[in-house]
Amino acid sequence: MSDRREGSDRCTLCGTAPSGSAVEAESGEQFCSSGCRDVYETLGTVEAGDESAVEPSHGEETHGRTQRSDVEYANDALARTFFRVDGMHSAMCESFLESVAEARDGVESAAASYVTEVVRVDHDPDRVSKRELRDALSTVGYTAYLREEASGTDEEGGTQRSREMHGLRKRRTDDVLEFRYIVGVVFGMFMLVPYVAVLYPVYLASFSDAGMLALFRDSFGGFDGLAFVRLFSVLTGAILYFTGMPLLRGAYVSLKMRRPSTDLLATLTIVSAYLYGTVAGLTGRIDVYYDLTIVVAAVVMAASFYEETAKRRAMNRLTDLTVSQVDEARRYEPGGTTSDVPVGDLEPGDRVLVRQGERIPVDGTLVDGGCTVDEAVVTGESLPVSKRAGDDVVGGSVVTGDAAVVEVGTETTSSIDRLTRDVWDLQSAEHGVQRRAERLAATALPLVLGAAAVVGVVRFLLGASPTATLLAVLLTVIVSSPWALGFATPLSVASSIQEAMERGIVVFDETVFERLRDVDVVVFDKTGTLTTGEMTVLEADASEELLRAAAVLERRTSHPAARAIERAFVDETDGSEPVRSDGGRFDGRADELDVQEFRSHATGVEGVVDGRTVLVGHPDLFRERGWTLDEGTEARVREARDRGRLPVVVGRDGAADGVVIVGDEPRDDWEETVTAMTEAGIEVVVLTGDDEAATDVFSRHPDVEYVFASVPPEGKTATIRRLKADGRVAMVGDGTNDAPALAEADLGISLGGGTALASDAADLAIVDDELVAVERAFSLSVAAGRRVERNLWLGLGYNAIVIPVAVVGALNPLVTTAAVTVSSLLVVANSSRPLLE
Repeated sequence: MSDRREGSDRCTLCGTAPSGSAVEAESGEQFCSSGCRDVYETLGTVEAGDESAVEPSHGEETHGRTQRSDVEYANDALARTFFRVDGMHSAMCESFLESVAEARDGVESAAASYVTEVVRVDHDPDRVSKRELRDALSTVGYTAYLREEASGTDEEGGTQRSREMHGLRKRRTDDVLEFRYIVGVVFGMFMLVPYVAVLYPVYLASFSDAGMLALFRDSFGGFDGLAFVRLFSVLTGAILYFTGMPLLRGAYVSLKMRRPSTDLLATLTIVSAYLYGTVAGLTGRIDVYYDLTIVVAAVVMAASFYEETAKRRAMNRLTDLTVSQVDEARRYEPGGTTSDVPVGDLEPGDRVLVRQGERIPVDGTLVDGGCTVDEAVVTGESLPVSKRAGDDVVGGSVVTGDAAVVEVGTETTSSIDRLTRDVWDLQSAEHGVQRRAERLAATALPLVLGAAAVVGVVRFLLGASPTATLLAVLLTVIVSSPWALGFATPLSVASSIQEAMERGIVVFDETVFERLRDVDVVVFDKTGTLTTGEMTVLEADASEELLRAAAVLERRTSHPAARAIERAFVDETDGSEPVRSDGGRFDGRADELDVQEFRSHATGVEGVVDGRTVLVGHPDLFRERGWTLDEGTEARVREARDRGRLPVVVGRDGAADGVVIVGDEPRDDWEETVTAMTEAGIEVVVLTGDDEAATDVFSRHPDVEYVFASVPPEGKTATIRRLKADGRVAMVGDGTNDAPALAEADLGISLGGGTALASDAADLAIVDDELVAVERAFSLSVAAGRRVERNLWLGLGYNAIVIPVAVVGALNPLVTTAAVTVSSLLVVANSSRPLLE
């Protein structure tokens, strides 16, 4: 057990301090909520060696007041800096960049994840600065940015458009690479003209002594190999530089890390073909393989660029939803005036004014009066919360009723900021899965080199000249190297990403499909995921005249329940039909009524409508105002609360006349999705910040294994960690409060209505906000796995063609080019087939 579990001031499950009184289990452990207690008692603990808990960031010390900058101190001596690095595409890139960072003086440790393109470095800022680290990581084609610069917040606390900024940088980089690639391909096509017009017919003539082919063969009796080499070696080298530089970079990293890769296999093939052509040309031979160098480099890089283009299109499909963080605050100045200041300039004890409809910039305490706050973005709780003077308020939550004057707490950050840092910390530790092609490359490379070495030794022992021996070795590499692994996998990935996007599923990482196939447990958030996330009127038992009067009063406030009542009884554009308690329907909408007086309370509204006093709100408001509440109304209120719904009492002229039931209803397709998961052999768990009453419908479903209610964001992350101890876990969520759990899960899935932080933490996003698309994603993953397997085998068609021809001594550049064409077309054709019929 860690030290934080020994004291009663920390939750045994998630390590956070309880905001109120602690919840105690029968065994004596203390918890911050009943949800954390239930998770602990149901799932138990993980073994000490398996626990990878990220310590709560609430008490972390920072240098100066740069909590919103990219630096987060790991302890008193070390800084923790996050970088966004473009160009990472494999597990080998992770190892390489970690080694680059750790080689710098003053770096304690580094962790990289190509899945999230994040590198985390713990370093001594007095010995190596963050900018020096950024420059060091920007090497051999990688481009590093300070993580918060890449995500949109500069060091002064100002805001940029995060996805637009990062997307612009990536587009600029990709545009340069694409320009180089196009230039190389265009020149390569010109280079192939002599092959098509002259050399290929000559090679074909070697299989026939008749007709025009014989004339081509005889015309090369005086082949000037030296002149050919001088021209073609220079031009082919230039083409290789323009077209295949990313490939050469990948091979360099592979050699540096001593880990074989598909980039290394492809580079080995094109370099061997280039050297063979040069040596053969110098000795007067006409079987020069410069064309193979050009074609293989172009084919492999085309697949890589297609993959990058597909990923870019997927990212562009998402809308920038960065609405959770606040970068400016309205601070009270001496004398009672206010001024807008960056949140980074706030000091503990400052007071800020937050108007109705605005987000609270930092955590703090409500100073006076009362207001209603929607904390769903942070806590996941679907119902708004009433706050009074002295209550704590959460940064990132929205003031939905009245205005709030908040005194800044001891830490000038919001819960959103801490959630963001937690996400980054988890993301940097999320190492990518080594692709199957890379594993095959690790097996194939020793075989290729071994075969080349055996051929070279045998030829030399049989008396061949050094030149002939070298050509035999190079030809063995050309024939046996499965370079097409570097072509088949990117093409499979790109086509699968493209098809998923067409079906409303955005994939951020090429290993998502592979990880989806290994999932054992799917954890669903409730609010906005299994439910619609929007308040609607479900039932009402008051007269239509009173309901219309209540609605015109509610129109003047922005409470989510008020908006639901307004849409149901006044807004003619709304198509909902709330149900009366007697089973009937409300038929029609009202014209605007005459409101003579209006007054807003912390828990409701009051006014005079058409000459009669109307009160709408919480039952406590009726008691405070001295209005009559009969036993029937009280019973309806209790019943609604027991079902996890929000009762709004409506009354007129001093007495309550009915109740409007408002709630966040389950999605229509939630049962279909849950059942599909269970039929696929996957356990289903529901995890929510709402109370237990709101989860009753899910608890009763036979395909739901566990339901954990009243779990805070930190508890969600701890729950995912415990579930991971027994298998692979996927998390489905949509809110900012879900982001750390999404990042902690083996695979995170965010719905289209989710916040930017949730999308950033996830590996897969459902664009159209359809829950049934989660099951579709699992089906796509299975089909994508079959596509990859087929493409890998089809890619080996090149070797299947050229090896037999080489054995009988009939191999020439025409045969190799034909084999490249055939295998490439087969892979392209298979990748073009729909994944799901």
